[in-house]
Amino acid sequence: MVTWLNASFEMRFRFIGGLTVRFAASEDHSDHALLLSPWPESLLAFAPVWWRLAKRAHLVAVDLPGFGLSQRSDSLLSPRAMGEFIIAAADAFGLTHPHVVAPGTGAPAALFAAARHPGRLRSLVAGSGAAAVPLQLGGMVKEIIEAPDLDGFRRADPRQLVNAALSGISRYALPEAVRDDYLASYQGDRFAESLHYLRSYPAELPVLAGLLPRIDTPVQIIAGADDATVPPVNARFLHERLPHCQLDVIDAGHFTWEDAAAEYAALTTSWWRGAADGSRK
Repeated sequence: MVTWLNASFEMRFRFIGGLTVRFAASEDHSDHALLLSPWPESLLAFAPVWWRLAKRAHLVAVDLPGFGLSQRSDSLLSPRAMGEFIIAAADAFGLTHPHVVAPGTGAPAALFAAARHPGRLRSLVAGSGAAAVPLQLGGMVKEIIEAPDLDGFRRADPRQLVNAALSGISRYALPEAVRDDYLASYQGDRFAESLHYLRSYPAELPVLAGLLPRIDTPVQIIAGADDATVPPVNARFLHERLPHCQLDVIDAGHFTWEDAAAEYAALTTSWWRGAADGSRK
């Protein structure tokens, strides 16, 4: 059990779709929200916003398959397939009409889920995730997608690769226990194998782009103005195509949910309130 400012954060495991999935849940509330861990982190990425969000909704945070400490399924390592898992996870936890918070790699999967299951999600908070077509990415993500194969990443020390990615966290003092969890989540071959998800973007994102205008779920897009890995052009791409959305570009880099936790949580809970009273439609 970990406690973040009086909000319990107990990590457990359960089977979903035949896979062992790690999750954490807050106390019950009339509203429900499903939080999807971003790569290359884990559900502990939500620690800085947990207590703020837990005041407004019953939270269920999950490590998506192949990310964090959840079991991998090669068949789920693409946004389109992961979108179906998101619906399965919501069903498993009895979340019939949840808000979804999906930063980073979770964003395209959650958008696929919203597109293919109209009315299933109450609202969506996305951002810092690849969306633009043609792809407009930088840093390690660009290198991963453009590499001829994964051999170099398989030979490298995954701890060094994860730490390199986490160097983009500039304002949040990452607790050592959280960093250790991130590192443990991608030990052995887990880092290299998780890259198949990112390498599916060239094929998957054009399909998603065609679906965006049909998504009826209200979407709050949060982007970091200084995000060099997933530049804000990706957020603007979504904003121009989603029929019910709002874009906020905040003073942060890629890891907005950690580096600007108070603002991220305020935007998220404000979006939830608007979705609840129908003003976001």
